[in-house]
Amino acid sequence: MDAIVTNFPRVDDQSDRPSQKEAEDAVRVLLRWAGDDPQREGLLDTPKRVAKAYRELFSGYDLVAEDVLGRTFEEVAGYDDMVLVKDIPFFSHCEHHMVPIIGKAHVAYLPNGRVLGLSKIARVVEIFGRRLQTQETMTAQIAKSIDETLNPRGVAVMIEAEHMCMAMRGIQKQGSTTLTTTFTGAFKTEPTEQVRFMTMIRS
Repeated sequence: MDAIVTNFPRVDDQSDRPSQKEAEDAVRVLLRWAGDDPQREGLLDTPKRVAKAYRELFSGYDLVAEDVLGRTFEEVAGYDDMVLVKDIPFFSHCEHHMVPIIGKAHVAYLPNGRVLGLSKIARVVEIFGRRLQTQETMTAQIAKSIDETLNPRGVAVMIEAEHMCMAMRGIQKQGSTTLTTTFTGAFKTEPTEQVRFMTMIRS
């Protein structure tokens, strides 16, 4: 059964967002809750810095992958074989504990008359990475956005990442890697295409 994927679109009504001051006040509350004093010298500017960092770390909420993927190219001289961009680094955050997920994505598609600019694939990974995520959802979102926008013969996505919620807290197992995959079209129906994808990633 195929997964149901929600892309969590950006919030167009900015009035729903807390103000900069409210965000900074929330950081001060967390600092006090952690046991420190927000008024001490080293922490005076921390709320402002954290709010600014969050704007950057979660900038994916203000972007739509379909907008990035909108421009395609048809002059490909008949090329219809796999296009693979591998080892795309990303930093995301676990939606359960808001701690980092650090990994890399491998994304491939089989063209159906049109191709994407290669940087667009990396941008899509970045957009979904810069949101609160689970790795499973992010893998499916990347595949779905490319599949629906480009309409290729198939899309393959693999993500391998280390989750700091496992390394820094809880079970505290450093160095473990989680792998997730999503296949659509020919990558899903033809095992040989999956094998080619996996072989090219590991080569």
